[in-house]
Amino acid sequence: MINLLFIGEIVGFPAFEFVKENFNKLVDKYSSDFIVVNGENICDGKGITEREANELFDLGTDVITTGNHIWENWMSKPLLKSNDRVIRPMNYPPGNIGKGFTIVKHKILDVNIAVLQLQGRMFMQTIDCPFRCADNVLNLISNKYATDIIIVDFHADATSEKVAMGWYLDGKVTALLGTHTHIQTADEQILPKGTAYITDVGMSGPYDSVLGLDKKVALNRYIYQSAYKFVPAKNDTRICGVCIGIDEISAQAIKIEKFIYPEFDKMITL
Repeated sequence: MINLLFIGEIVGFPAFEFVKENFNKLVDKYSSDFIVVNGENICDGKGITEREANELFDLGTDVITTGNHIWENWMSKPLLKSNDRVIRPMNYPPGNIGKGFTIVKHKILDVNIAVLQLQGRMFMQTIDCPFRCADNVLNLISNKYATDIIIVDFHADATSEKVAMGWYLDGKVTALLGTHTHIQTADEQILPKGTAYITDVGMSGPYDSVLGLDKKVALNRYIYQSAYKFVPAKNDTRICGVCIGIDEISAQAIKIEKFIYPEFDKMITL
Protein backbone atom coordinates (compact mmCIF):
# COMPACT_ATOMS: atom_id res chain seq x y z
CA MET A 1 0.00 0.00 0.00
CA ILE A 2 1.13 3.55 -0.75
CA ASN A 3 0.64 6.13 2.01
CA LEU A 4 0.29 9.53 0.39
CA LEU A 5 0.62 12.68 2.51
CA PHE A 6 -0.87 15.89 1.12
CA ILE A 7 -0.05 19.10 2.99
CA GLY A 8 -2.45 21.98 2.39
CA GLU A 9 -1.53 25.45 1.15
CA ILE A 10 1.36 26.98 3.08
CA VAL A 11 0.62 30.66 3.76
CA GLY A 12 3.59 32.89 4.55
CA PHE A 13 7.17 32.35 5.66
CA PRO A 14 6.41 31.72 9.37
CA ALA A 15 4.09 28.91 8.32
CA PHE A 16 6.77 27.58 5.98
CA GLU A 17 9.23 27.39 8.87
CA PHE A 18 6.62 25.58 10.98
CA VAL A 19 5.99 23.06 8.22
CA LYS A 20 9.72 22.40 7.88
CA GLU A 21 10.10 21.92 11.63
CA ASN A 22 7.27 19.37 11.76
CA PHE A 23 7.61 17.74 8.34
CA ASN A 24 9.40 14.58 9.46
CA LYS A 25 7.07 14.20 12.44
CA LEU A 26 4.05 14.08 10.12
CA VAL A 27 5.79 11.76 7.66
CA ASP A 28 6.58 9.35 10.49
CA LYS A 29 3.14 9.59 12.05
CA TYR A 30 1.37 8.67 8.81
CA SER A 31 4.11 6.33 7.50
CA SER A 32 4.12 8.45 4.34
CA ASP A 33 6.08 7.30 1.31
CA PHE A 34 4.80 9.88 -1.21
CA ILE A 35 4.39 13.55 -0.31
CA VAL A 36 2.61 16.36 -2.13
CA VAL A 37 2.68 19.94 -0.82
CA ASN A 38 0.67 22.91 -2.05
CA GLY A 39 3.19 25.77 -1.96
CA GLU A 40 1.16 28.45 -3.72
CA ASN A 41 1.26 31.03 -0.92
CA ILE A 42 4.63 30.59 0.77
CA CYS A 43 6.09 33.96 -0.27
CA ASP A 44 3.92 36.16 1.95
CA GLY A 45 0.79 34.87 0.33
CA LYS A 46 1.93 35.09 -3.28
CA GLY A 47 3.86 32.35 -5.04
CA ILE A 48 6.92 30.22 -4.38
CA THR A 49 10.51 30.55 -5.59
CA GLU A 50 13.31 28.11 -6.30
CA ARG A 51 14.73 28.47 -2.79
CA GLU A 52 11.56 27.35 -1.00
CA ALA A 53 10.91 24.61 -3.54
CA ASN A 54 14.40 23.17 -3.08
CA GLU A 55 13.98 23.17 0.69
CA LEU A 56 10.74 21.19 0.35
CA PHE A 57 12.35 18.73 -2.06
CA ASP A 58 15.32 18.30 0.28
CA LEU A 59 12.89 17.33 3.05
CA GLY A 60 11.44 14.58 0.87
CA THR A 61 8.56 16.25 -0.96
CA ASP A 62 7.81 14.54 -4.27
CA VAL A 63 5.57 17.14 -5.95
CA ILE A 64 4.63 20.77 -5.28
CA THR A 65 1.28 22.08 -6.51
CA THR A 66 0.36 25.75 -6.68
CA GLY A 67 -2.73 27.71 -7.82
CA ASN A 68 -3.96 31.00 -9.21
CA HIS A 69 -1.68 33.13 -7.00
CA ILE A 70 1.43 31.61 -8.55
CA TRP A 71 1.17 34.18 -11.38
CA GLU A 72 1.34 37.14 -8.97
CA ASN A 73 4.98 36.51 -8.07
CA TRP A 74 7.34 36.99 -11.00
CA MET A 75 10.01 34.94 -9.20
CA SER A 76 7.76 31.89 -9.48
CA LYS A 77 7.94 31.80 -13.25
CA PRO A 78 11.56 30.62 -13.62
CA LEU A 79 10.73 27.81 -11.19
CA LEU A 80 7.69 26.72 -13.20
CA LYS A 81 9.82 26.75 -16.33
CA SER A 82 12.74 24.77 -14.94
CA ASN A 83 11.27 22.20 -12.55
CA ASP A 84 8.77 19.61 -13.77
CA ARG A 85 7.85 18.65 -10.21
CA VAL A 86 6.39 22.09 -9.50
CA ILE A 87 3.07 22.28 -11.32
CA ARG A 88 0.34 24.84 -11.89
CA PRO A 89 -3.30 24.41 -12.94
CA MET A 90 -3.45 22.57 -16.27
CA ASN A 91 -6.42 24.41 -17.73
CA TYR A 92 -4.83 27.84 -18.17
CA PRO A 93 -4.72 28.77 -21.87
CA PRO A 94 -1.87 27.46 -24.03
CA GLY A 95 1.22 29.67 -23.98
CA ASN A 96 1.51 29.96 -20.21
CA ILE A 97 4.75 28.62 -18.78
CA GLY A 98 4.87 25.56 -16.58
CA LYS A 99 3.17 22.18 -16.62
CA GLY A 100 -0.19 21.07 -15.27
CA PHE A 101 0.84 17.54 -14.35
CA THR A 102 3.91 15.52 -13.58
CA ILE A 103 4.82 11.82 -13.33
CA VAL A 104 7.03 10.68 -10.45
CA LYS A 105 8.31 7.19 -9.74
CA HIS A 106 7.60 5.94 -6.24
CA LYS A 107 10.71 5.88 -4.04
CA ILE A 108 10.35 2.16 -3.23
CA LEU A 109 7.74 0.53 -5.42
CA ASP A 110 8.14 0.17 -9.17
CA VAL A 111 5.12 2.33 -9.95
CA ASN A 112 4.58 5.76 -11.47
CA ILE A 113 2.33 8.29 -9.76
CA ALA A 114 0.75 11.16 -11.65
CA VAL A 115 -0.11 14.43 -9.94
CA LEU A 116 -2.44 16.74 -11.86
CA GLN A 117 -3.71 20.19 -10.96
CA LEU A 118 -6.90 21.76 -12.28
CA GLN A 119 -8.54 25.09 -11.44
CA GLY A 120 -12.22 25.89 -11.11
CA ARG A 121 -13.97 28.74 -12.89
CA MET A 122 -16.81 29.78 -10.58
CA PHE A 123 -15.83 33.08 -8.88
CA MET A 124 -12.36 32.75 -10.45
CA GLN A 125 -10.69 33.45 -13.80
CA THR A 126 -12.68 32.35 -16.84
CA ILE A 127 -10.04 29.92 -18.05
CA ASP A 128 -10.48 26.69 -20.02
CA CYS A 129 -13.03 24.11 -18.86
CA PRO A 130 -11.52 21.94 -16.09
CA PHE A 131 -13.86 19.03 -16.86
CA ARG A 132 -12.89 18.78 -20.54
CA CYS A 133 -9.26 19.41 -19.64
CA ALA A 134 -9.41 16.50 -17.20
CA ASP A 135 -10.72 14.18 -19.90
CA ASN A 136 -7.94 15.12 -22.30
CA VAL A 137 -5.06 14.84 -19.85
CA LEU A 138 -6.29 11.61 -18.23
CA ASN A 139 -6.29 9.93 -21.64
CA LEU A 140 -2.74 11.17 -22.21
CA ILE A 141 -1.53 9.96 -18.80
CA SER A 142 -3.06 6.50 -19.17
CA ASN A 143 -1.85 5.96 -22.72
CA LYS A 144 1.63 7.50 -22.62
CA TYR A 145 2.79 7.04 -19.04
CA ALA A 146 1.15 3.73 -18.10
CA THR A 147 -0.12 4.74 -14.68
CA ASP A 148 -3.58 4.65 -13.15
CA ILE A 149 -2.52 6.23 -9.85
CA ILE A 150 -3.56 9.84 -10.37
CA ILE A 151 -3.79 12.49 -7.66
CA VAL A 152 -5.73 15.65 -8.54
CA ASP A 153 -5.39 18.97 -6.71
CA PHE A 154 -8.57 20.84 -7.70
CA HIS A 155 -7.94 24.49 -6.91
CA ALA A 156 -11.43 25.98 -6.82
CA ASP A 157 -13.60 28.43 -4.92
CA ALA A 158 -17.13 27.06 -5.20
CA THR A 159 -18.00 24.02 -3.12
CA SER A 160 -20.52 22.92 -5.73
CA GLU A 161 -17.89 22.89 -8.47
CA LYS A 162 -15.57 20.79 -6.32
CA VAL A 163 -18.30 18.29 -5.47
CA ALA A 164 -19.28 18.07 -9.13
CA MET A 165 -15.68 17.38 -10.13
CA GLY A 166 -15.48 14.68 -7.48
CA TRP A 167 -18.43 12.84 -9.00
CA TYR A 168 -17.15 13.45 -12.52
CA LEU A 169 -13.76 11.89 -11.78
CA ASP A 170 -14.91 9.14 -9.41
CA GLY A 171 -13.28 5.93 -10.61
CA LYS A 172 -11.07 7.81 -13.08
CA VAL A 173 -8.53 9.10 -10.53
CA THR A 174 -7.21 7.91 -7.20
CA ALA A 175 -7.89 11.11 -5.27
CA LEU A 176 -9.60 14.47 -5.83
CA LEU A 177 -8.37 16.94 -3.22
CA GLY A 178 -9.82 20.44 -3.09
CA THR A 179 -7.65 23.46 -2.31
CA HIS A 180 -7.91 27.29 -2.39
CA THR A 181 -10.53 28.20 0.25
CA HIS A 182 -8.14 27.61 3.20
CA ILE A 183 -10.86 26.08 5.40
CA GLN A 184 -10.67 22.33 5.96
CA THR A 185 -13.98 20.59 5.29
CA ALA A 186 -15.43 17.60 7.15
CA ASP A 187 -16.55 15.57 4.13
CA GLU A 188 -13.53 13.31 3.51
CA GLN A 189 -14.73 10.04 2.00
CA ILE A 190 -14.10 7.27 -0.49
CA LEU A 191 -16.54 7.74 -3.37
CA PRO A 192 -18.41 4.67 -4.71
CA LYS A 193 -15.90 3.89 -7.49
CA GLY A 194 -12.81 4.18 -5.30
CA THR A 195 -11.75 7.83 -5.46
CA ALA A 196 -10.68 9.57 -2.23
CA TYR A 197 -12.39 12.96 -1.94
CA ILE A 198 -12.37 16.06 0.27
CA THR A 199 -13.82 19.44 -0.69
CA ASP A 200 -10.91 21.35 0.85
CA VAL A 201 -7.74 20.10 2.49
CA GLY A 202 -7.34 23.34 4.45
CA MET A 203 -4.58 25.85 5.07
CA SER A 204 -1.17 25.34 6.62
CA GLY A 205 -0.70 28.73 8.18
CA PRO A 206 -1.64 31.18 10.94
CA TYR A 207 -5.15 30.62 12.29
CA ASP A 208 -5.18 33.85 14.31
CA SER A 209 -6.09 35.49 11.02
CA VAL A 210 -8.63 35.73 8.22
CA LEU A 211 -7.60 32.83 5.97
CA GLY A 212 -3.95 33.63 6.71
CA LEU A 213 -4.31 37.39 6.26
CA ASP A 214 -3.63 39.78 9.14
CA LYS A 215 -6.99 40.44 10.80
CA LYS A 216 -6.71 44.24 10.77
CA VAL A 217 -5.86 44.28 7.07
CA ALA A 218 -8.72 41.91 6.26
CA LEU A 219 -11.22 43.95 8.28
CA ASN A 220 -10.10 47.17 6.60
CA ARG A 221 -10.66 45.60 3.20
CA TYR A 222 -14.23 44.67 4.12
CA ILE A 223 -15.12 47.85 5.98
CA TYR A 224 -13.58 50.39 3.60
CA GLN A 225 -13.93 48.42 0.36
CA SER A 226 -10.54 49.57 -0.88
CA ALA A 227 -7.16 47.92 -1.49
CA TYR A 228 -4.78 47.13 1.36
CA LYS A 229 -1.44 45.37 1.01
CA PHE A 230 -1.53 41.64 1.70
CA VAL A 231 0.10 41.11 5.10
CA PRO A 232 0.22 37.51 6.35
CA ALA A 233 -0.56 36.88 9.99
CA LYS A 234 1.99 35.14 12.20
CA ASN A 235 0.30 33.53 15.22
CA ASP A 236 -1.35 30.19 16.00
CA THR A 237 0.24 28.32 13.10
CA ARG A 238 -1.13 24.89 12.22
CA ILE A 239 -0.71 22.37 9.42
CA CYS A 240 -3.70 20.96 7.56
CA GLY A 241 -3.63 17.97 5.28
CA VAL A 242 -4.82 14.48 4.46
CA CYS A 243 -3.27 11.04 4.42
CA ILE A 244 -4.52 8.61 1.77
CA GLY A 245 -3.93 4.88 1.62
CA ILE A 246 -3.67 3.64 -1.97
CA ASP A 247 -3.74 0.11 -3.34
CA GLU A 248 -0.93 0.13 -5.89
CA ILE A 249 -2.50 -2.69 -7.93
CA SER A 250 -6.03 -1.34 -8.36
CA ALA A 251 -4.98 2.36 -8.02
CA GLN A 252 -8.02 2.85 -5.79
CA ALA A 253 -7.99 4.68 -2.49
CA ILE A 254 -8.45 2.48 0.55
CA LYS A 255 -8.68 5.19 3.18
CA ILE A 256 -8.54 8.95 3.63
CA GLU A 257 -7.84 10.71 6.92
CA LYS A 258 -7.75 14.46 7.39
CA PHE A 259 -5.64 16.14 10.08
CA ILE A 260 -4.91 19.47 11.68
CA TYR A 261 -1.62 19.72 13.57
CA PRO A 262 -1.71 20.67 16.34
CA GLU A 263 -5.41 20.02 16.87
CA PHE A 264 -7.70 22.77 18.08
CA ASP A 265 -8.71 22.75 21.72
CA LYS A 266 -12.41 21.92 21.63
CA MET A 267 -12.99 22.73 25.32
CA ILE A 268 -15.45 25.56 25.97
CA THR A 269 -14.76 27.71 29.02
CA LEU A 270 -17.87 29.23 30.59
